[in-house]
Amino acid sequence: MPIAVVTGANRGIGLETAQLLANRGYRVWLTGRDASQVDAAATDLRRKRLDVHGATLDVVSDASVAAFAERMAGEAPIDALVNNAGASFPGFDRDVAERTIDANYRGAVRVTDALFARLAPSANVVMVSSGMGELSSFSAALRERFLAPALTRARIDQLAVDFVSAVGRGTQAAAGFPSNAYSVSKALMNAFTRVLARELEGTSKHVNAVCPGWVKTRMGGSGAPRSLTEGASGIVWAAMLDAAGPSGGFFRDAKAIGW
Repeated sequence: MPIAVVTGANRGIGLETAQLLANRGYRVWLTGRDASQVDAAATDLRRKRLDVHGATLDVVSDASVAAFAERMAGEAPIDALVNNAGASFPGFDRDVAERTIDANYRGAVRVTDALFARLAPSANVVMVSSGMGELSSFSAALRERFLAPALTRARIDQLAVDFVSAVGRGTQAAAGFPSNAYSVSKALMNAFTRVLARELEGTSKHVNAVCPGWVKTRMGGSGAPRSLTEGASGIVWAAMLDAAGPSGGFFRDAKAIGW
């Protein structure tokens, strides 16, 4: 039985992704920060006779990520890792920028690195991104930095530091960044997707970023045009890619889109 881990899965797109994967025969580890919400969500899916297990996982906590990785050491290798956990905070200042990047970009890096040794030989890693992370709102100079063929993890981290520092000074627009921490955090996540894809070259593992579109969730709001199932379907597609599938791309509804 294939194993899937979905972060931020106690509600919304993450919960729908967990349910869809379980319906397709996966044993799903449904994770989130709030233990009671995770337990309730996992229990509800088990009532539907789905093989779902709940576990507490706070992607901004090194200790929580390490504890979950240790817990998974006794499981079979992970076939699908869905980095869905993320946040959008009100306001816009240095603290908001730092917290948003820590949750949405660094959280995905923490979890992926901590679970990397537990990934199956042909595992799929999915970064749940957003169209708001597209680089059209960045300056040409920044787009060049983000898209550089020689981009490294260290250079992505420097882009994150540059943004937070610029926000602290109130000069983010002059530096070429959009004044939106969520957008920048997803652009950083997309950049990590490309770098990780290079690191995985020569293996059968895949990593891709997926934009679920504007979905009716607590973050997306009731006016969003897409259902949870519509949003999660592209994530599930990327989680179930076979050996011939793409890696290092950005997709919406299983179709490639521009960075």
